[in-house]
Amino acid sequence: MPAVQPASRQPIMGLREFVCFVAACMAINALAIDIVLAALPQMASELGASDENDRQAVISAYLFGLGASQFLYGPLSDSFGRKPVLSFGLLLFAAASLVAAASTSFEIMIASRFMQGFGAGAPRVVAMALVRDRFVGVEMGRVMSMAMMVFMIVPILAPSIGQGILLIAPWQWMFVTLFIAGLAIAGWGHYRVRETLTTANRRPFNRENLLLGFAVALRHPVTRGYMLALGSVFGVLVVFISLAQQIFQDRYGVGAGFTLLFAIIALFLSAAAFANSRLLRRFGLERMTRAALLGLIAIAALWSVLAWIDVVPLPLYILLQGLCLFCFGFLGANLNALAMEPMGHHAGSAAAVIGSFTTVAGTGLGFAIAQQYDGTLVALALGNLVLALTGLAIVLRTQRRARQLSEMVPMPS
Repeated sequence: MPAVQPASRQPIMGLREFVCFVAACMAINALAIDIVLAALPQMASELGASDENDRQAVISAYLFGLGASQFLYGPLSDSFGRKPVLSFGLLLFAAASLVAAASTSFEIMIASRFMQGFGAGAPRVVAMALVRDRFVGVEMGRVMSMAMMVFMIVPILAPSIGQGILLIAPWQWMFVTLFIAGLAIAGWGHYRVRETLTTANRRPFNRENLLLGFAVALRHPVTRGYMLALGSVFGVLVVFISLAQQIFQDRYGVGAGFTLLFAIIALFLSAAAFANSRLLRRFGLERMTRAALLGLIAIAALWSVLAWIDVVPLPLYILLQGLCLFCFGFLGANLNALAMEPMGHHAGSAAAVIGSFTTVAGTGLGFAIAQQYDGTLVALALGNLVLALTGLAIVLRTQRRARQLSEMVPMPS
């Protein structure tokens, strides 16, 4: 059922179009991250990167921008409405894409990628707000599930799209493609989406409201704990994306076929999202989270031993990396849900802060691990193990704290 009445009249979008629009807002980030993977060696070489591992910064800079912006776009959209903030972010994304295409140095590329990510934080935040404005309860969950099903197609296909562009054009056209995608979604939203936040429901944009999300998220020990754990395990995904091209093409020499193998590994992530929706009702968030962390630890420990003795042929790497992402597929969604659970009516502000923190923290950890890459898989495997162990330690402590709080006073709703 609708949660609030839009500012003008009911949105002209039907449910299917709305789901596709939300999925597009979510998918623009996956497209921007994964489409450039095949071109990283050429970009680094042409733009004067001094070290082979420097190419990883093209990925990390985008993620840092994405994380840094989210806490800002939440309060902005609550103050000025969803559509203006969405349009601003997408236009900034499009403009930064053109700058990236015209880059003449590696430093300009990194700066433009950061601004791309900063702009793309708007559709990520506003898409969630649009769903919360229009739907509640089961209907909200249904819409998000449908959007995620559409969204999951993009990380699988994006590297192949980038590889296809390289076959017929220079790497600069990848950013022209992103420019077109940003403008297309901005136009779609401008002409087809109705504003969902009425003037009466808007809050003033000031320091108090900007810091509200930080205050409520950081003060609650349960939310704070799960947020820290999520930041740790998000590094597992960042390390994989940062090193995928180097491992597949430089270590294993698979050439252009790496995009197909990347897609196979991405399918593990999609399978986890599907399985998680089926298993949650039976086992619950806490048990599923512990099991996924223990599974990730076991896989990473085995991988570390095999990497240390350098016995990881390509099929085994695909299996081990895929299983790590399968475990992450459970953890990303469930840790976020556990972090949000105590937030009650502060959910909107807290969600933006949790998204910002986990993205920045996970990117920092993942980038630090990826920078240790030396042609072997030791740093990757050991890094995953350390991230998983850290996440489990934080989760166990947080769950003990949550039980103590529940015995003292009921959690706010």
